[in-house]
Amino acid sequence: MTLQPIPTRDRATLIEVARASISHGLSHREPMAVDPDGFDGALALPGASFVTLKIEGKLRGCIGRMEANGPLVCGVSHNAYAAAFEDPRFDPLTGQEFARIDVHISVLSPAIPMDFESEDDLLQQLRPGVDGLVLEAGCCRGTFLPAVWHTLPEPREFLDQLKVKAGLSPDAWPEDARVLRYTCESIGEDPAGSSDG
Repeated sequence: MTLQPIPTRDRATLIEVARASISHGLSHREPMAVDPDGFDGALALPGASFVTLKIEGKLRGCIGRMEANGPLVCGVSHNAYAAAFEDPRFDPLTGQEFARIDVHISVLSPAIPMDFESEDDLLQQLRPGVDGLVLEAGCCRGTFLPAVWHTLPEPREFLDQLKVKAGLSPDAWPEDARVLRYTCESIGEDPAGSSDG
């Protein structure tokens, strides 16, 4: 479940690709096409990612995928564009805002199902600041990246708010609940900030 550290050079390249895709989107209204053959190492391998945009510390967009559907560098380009222009919580990013955004990328490990007997048992297993969680129940689904622990440091509050995000009641535990755990490597211009995920 752990990730191999991404070299400093590749981390900088991912930020450059994310910014370039957003810039391309301002002019062309589509993500920047990326040829993975032009990259090597982790960037060319399958990888799942989220891209979070902030302005002055405030969330301005966050989009990603839990599954590695292609090379990491291609996913970052697509998710950066989507975070800027397709997050339904925000209007599309403007050129003026682009000059002010901080870009943060979370590279995700594969999500592993957790074994637990009850909600309390699950809470005892959580690792604040380390675990990202996916909560599924029926047709409801939501995830919090590990960075959300910065704003929700208590396991109970973290899980209750994840229920809300998934469309569930924070006061009940669904019998068919399924929880998966993952970790991530944080890359970006605001590494201490939280990501909404």
